[in-house]
Amino acid sequence: MKFSKSWVMEWVRTELSDNALAEQITMAGLEVDAVEAVAGQFNNVVVGEVVECAQHPDADKLRVTKVNVGEAELLDIVCGAPNCRAGLKVCVAKVGATLPGDFTIKKAKLRGQPSHGMLCSFSELGIDVEADGIIELPLDAPIGTDIRDYLDLNDVSIDVDLTPNRADCLGIAGLAREIGVLNSVDVVEPTWTPAAATCDATFPIRVEAPTDCPRYLGRVIKGLNLQAQSPLWMQEKLRRGGIRSIDAIVDITNYLLLEYGQPMHAFDLARLDGELVVRRANADEPMTLLDGNEVKLKETTLVIADAKGPACMAGIFGGNRTGVSETTTDILLECAFFAPLSITGRARAYGLHTDSSHRFERGVDPELQAKVMDRATRLLLDICGGEAGPVIEVKSDAHLPKAAPIRLRRTKLDKVIGISVADAQVVEILTRLGMQVTVDADGWTALAPSWRFDIAIEEDLIEEVARIYGYNNIPNLKPAASLAMVEQAEGQVTLKRVRDLLVDRGFQEAITYSFVDPKTQQTLFPQSDAIVLPNPISVEMSAMRVSLFPGLVQAVVYNQNRQQPRVRLFEQGLRFIKDESAENGIRQEPMLAGIIIGNQSDEHWDIKSRGADFFDLKGDLEAILDLTAEGATFTFERTEYSALHPGQSAAILRNGEVIGHIGVIHPSLEKKLGLKSRVVMFELELDKLTPAQVPVATEVSRFPANRRDIAVVVDVAVLAGDVLAVIKKVGGNQVVGINLFDVYQGAGMAEDKKSLAISLVLQDTQRTLEEKEIAETVDNVVRALGEELNASLRD
Repeated sequence: MKFSKSWVMEWVRTELSDNALAEQITMAGLEVDAVEAVAGQFNNVVVGEVVECAQHPDADKLRVTKVNVGEAELLDIVCGAPNCRAGLKVCVAKVGATLPGDFTIKKAKLRGQPSHGMLCSFSELGIDVEADGIIELPLDAPIGTDIRDYLDLNDVSIDVDLTPNRADCLGIAGLAREIGVLNSVDVVEPTWTPAAATCDATFPIRVEAPTDCPRYLGRVIKGLNLQAQSPLWMQEKLRRGGIRSIDAIVDITNYLLLEYGQPMHAFDLARLDGELVVRRANADEPMTLLDGNEVKLKETTLVIADAKGPACMAGIFGGNRTGVSETTTDILLECAFFAPLSITGRARAYGLHTDSSHRFERGVDPELQAKVMDRATRLLLDICGGEAGPVIEVKSDAHLPKAAPIRLRRTKLDKVIGISVADAQVVEILTRLGMQVTVDADGWTALAPSWRFDIAIEEDLIEEVARIYGYNNIPNLKPAASLAMVEQAEGQVTLKRVRDLLVDRGFQEAITYSFVDPKTQQTLFPQSDAIVLPNPISVEMSAMRVSLFPGLVQAVVYNQNRQQPRVRLFEQGLRFIKDESAENGIRQEPMLAGIIIGNQSDEHWDIKSRGADFFDLKGDLEAILDLTAEGATFTFERTEYSALHPGQSAAILRNGEVIGHIGVIHPSLEKKLGLKSRVVMFELELDKLTPAQVPVATEVSRFPANRRDIAVVVDVAVLAGDVLAVIKKVGGNQVVGINLFDVYQGAGMAEDKKSLAISLVLQDTQRTLEEKEIAETVDNVVRALGEELNASLRD
């Protein structure tokens, strides 16, 4: 938004310098990109009147003039401008004047004729206006007046880069309100004589899309003189706002665009047929725009149409068929409120971006249209003459935006800003912003004005208070850090400790997406009821994961495709399970998972190379479980799990409750998932792992330990873990160490049998165990194994 400082000062007076004003509004959130002078540096240029204008005797393109500049004698000036003529009010650079480019005017002779000055064009004064010839001033311009004062050229154009939420400042009215609030100065809105209807001319209007257009105003104005030129003051204000003067009607609608931020459009009444209808376009409906380009309209585009078809792309671009031309005398003037969502993105869909679409996309004041219609009518009648009919308004109150009361709590305000703003000052700030404020016990309730459609929640009010109070007025305080130690339960395994252990054991942490390929997930978990996203990033990321396995499997495939033969990954993250009893129907569970492929260790001259298997990952997992100091509470039971090999998988239990699974991925799934070798995985519920027992220190026994080895024969189906559990139970406190050091199946052993070699370490903390006691304990162990597991000592 580019605006003239002097124009804003007509609304709100402030003594701030150009740079100070730019700094103030920047700190208020309206970032200033540039401050530029509206004219070049020059002096001694005044208003003059051409009294005589004759052809130069020796040059066809030059004229000899006598110019009155309010001095005792007329000035002889030679001029080459084609529009120079007697009776014209002009800009005269007198002898001694300095023009932009450090050009000084001196007495001279041109083709033998004296010239004591220069009649100036816009470009010669450093004014960015495309025009041929010298400047033509209004006939009532006072002779001898300094042109800088007459045209108010001691002014600057300020270019503000507005954020999308501050569309209320896309007009002089909004900027003036903002400056008035910041400086506690009253805003004085311009006044005009209301433009009452002087004829009965109307044109029928119908709105078929009230959701898109809740308010539409139309007014017929007849008998306009389009040859009338826009006043110089209007042309200058438009120029300083970055808009080129075209003709009176276009200039007036653009003037209101800059003044109030309200776009308007004028139709040639003679080119309209039937009635005006606000509706959605038909698919591929053709339309020729004002610039001559032809477009095929989309069904989502809002149009203003008559019986012959679209006459205007609503809020974006006018149509060529009904546009105002040099022969126009009667117009239908439009002023409407279009819902932002009905305009957003529509212009870009056609490769367009207009001042109108820029404002409607961000929002305009829904209560502004009647005032702007009257203002525009008055300017048209004053400049172009004619007579106006009554205003026709079609309105849908149900679809117009309505402000809702917003609560602002004192506690929240102080917490966010960091300081306490006085109650009276909060009320004053909100009131000056145009809000209706009600004070209650613990804060305030505010109702935003119609032009602040960006204010909807408590945080918006807090931002407004902070902005107007002044960010620079909020003291810089060093952050206060509390030295109080955070309570940490000793009986807890931290996630950091688990991560460090896995990294120490050769794993790398992976972070995969919570969104997975539903096909991969269905392959691993055919019974899963996954949560499918309504608007996924892609088809391959359209389902919420029910396990960490899919992401880790895809990570392994990615690495294998890049010739990485050995991969060891772990991940901690959430899985998402449908659960009607949970909030939003989704239960989120923190999980820990790991996956390994390739050899157990890197290639080494002293280590035999072998592929990693179930027991390798089980050993890593048991190291994690040992962090809890409650290893006895964890057990592994053979189970069947959809993603895992039925003969090489187990459920992980804690105190009899299943908390996860471990195993080799099912062979039938390897090819489907793109895997190139055997994969072993585990996954368990993290919150079931972390509770731990606080270790208790005990004295190391001073008495000797005794080792006894036994080899027991059991059925192949008997788990080694069950054998060890029986030994722990029977051995009591005397058996302080149990280790399975050999498993044998083969020659000399029945096919359905296996031999387990186990070492027992026996020790007492109070005395030396006698051989008899040791033998009795070993006998008790062997007897219990025989009774419970049908085990026998190997011969």
